[in-house]
Amino acid sequence: MRGYRRGSLIFALIAGAAVLAAEPLIHKTFSHAQAQSSTPATSGPVGRESGLPVPRFVSIKADKVNVRSGPTRDHGVAWVFTRAGLPVEITAEFETWRRIRDSDGAEGWVYHSMLSSRRTALVGPWLKDGPTSLYGSRDAKSRVAAQVEPGVLGQVSDCDGTWCRFYGAGFEGFIEQVKLWGVYPGEKID
Repeated sequence: MRGYRRGSLIFALIAGAAVLAAEPLIHKTFSHAQAQSSTPATSGPVGRESGLPVPRFVSIKADKVNVRSGPTRDHGVAWVFTRAGLPVEITAEFETWRRIRDSDGAEGWVYHSMLSSRRTALVGPWLKDGPTSLYGSRDAKSRVAAQVEPGVLGQVSDCDGTWCRFYGAGFEGFIEQVKLWGVYPGEKID
């Protein structure tokens, strides 16, 4: 798997189900969040602990981040992220813990200080037709600035709801927002 390894999936599923049954938590599936293209993450419910929108995208802060099966250190480690900067979606909050979902749809709990508000994204892992073009401006008819493969990690800024500035080591340009995992369709980022 890209950037992380998974531990005991069965244990994580059983423990995760127990936590979900015990507490009513805000939960939206990725496909539902993607379908809400006219409703960016800034409108809707907010987390009781942070006051920030839920769901919302953030990134992994460190090169080693434990993802637990529940919102305490007593819960087992389900898997470990091994790459800083990966985008994750916060789907719920419980005290100082955040339930996150990765680009594969796996969910678990991370201590809040292991997450960063720095916005990153992956070029759509679902894009199977080869490289995606980055353009010199917010127009598919403008010059192609770079080609990036599905799964490439970069930073995002200046999203207008349709296009985002996407950049990383050796590439920079504009990409259609719907081709990124880490930004909601229609979301605006300054």
